[in-house]
Amino acid sequence: MGNEELKEMRAAYVEAVTALAEKNKNIVVLEADLTNCTNTGSFKKAFPEQFVNVGIAEANMVGIASGLSAAGKIPFASSFGCFSSRRVHDQFFISANYAKLNVKLIGMDPGVTAATNGGTHMPFEDLALMRVIPHLTIIEPSDYYSCKALTKEAAELYGCVYMRWPRKPVPVLYSESESFKIGKAKLLKEGKDVCFVCLGGFMVNEALKAREELAKDGVDAGIVDVLTLKPIDKETILGQAGRVKAVISAENAQIACGLGSAVAEILAENGAGCKFARIGIRDEFGEVGSQDYLAKRFGLTAGKFVETAKELLKQPG
Repeated sequence: MGNEELKEMRAAYVEAVTALAEKNKNIVVLEADLTNCTNTGSFKKAFPEQFVNVGIAEANMVGIASGLSAAGKIPFASSFGCFSSRRVHDQFFISANYAKLNVKLIGMDPGVTAATNGGTHMPFEDLALMRVIPHLTIIEPSDYYSCKALTKEAAELYGCVYMRWPRKPVPVLYSESESFKIGKAKLLKEGKDVCFVCLGGFMVNEALKAREELAKDGVDAGIVDVLTLKPIDKETILGQAGRVKAVISAENAQIACGLGSAVAEILAENGAGCKFARIGIRDEFGEVGSQDYLAKRFGLTAGKFVETAKELLKQPG
């Protein structure tokens, strides 16, 4: 885990849906004129009858996906995260979720990974919007292997799914033999002082760096890779909360109504006695910049993890 190998999650996604389509003619891939961004051209070439490019019409894409689902298909529809959440929210809510259909919606480049596409394309609020949709499953894989496995898991699960992942290559955290299950987190590291509860590879990798820095000062930090925001793995989070002095949630999104809120609810409703803090976007819009600049600008770096952990552990009680 945590080696220097980099692989693209979009490659994992394409490989997964292609493998699924080879066995199931009901698998359908829909695009909003972003084939070059998702690299689904190979899928289109292999299965032209199971591929639909609707053009730059994301709400219509979700409507078509819902119709295909009603006809027995298993549609995977993708666009940039800002469009897959804000722009299509009503269509996804009513046509897909309220109708109890089986649409798998992908949001690319979440949070600061949208980088130079700028504030308009930077979906800090997608998790908040999606988390309030009843019965919706929300997944954020953290590397190539988790993305590939969870895409297949999503296809096997009947019901709507929202999955978010970045396009750029990311560090490999898991091995090809690792198994994944929707609703189950992964305990990457166990600690005795603080536990970082992270959503997405961006945050997991920053937590791994922070863990090394904290160890230099004698602070033992654990790391939970959440993977599924909804349904969230309460047991794993509470199990670690009972071992440490402090829990810190970390997400590449608004802290309101996302992972931070979910973890706070779990700790409060179950009487966990540990201290708690949240790392994430704090009520701000996005802006243009490199990913590194934006991570520093919005406090999503390993340094912020270290600073938050030390401050929390200094507090009395």
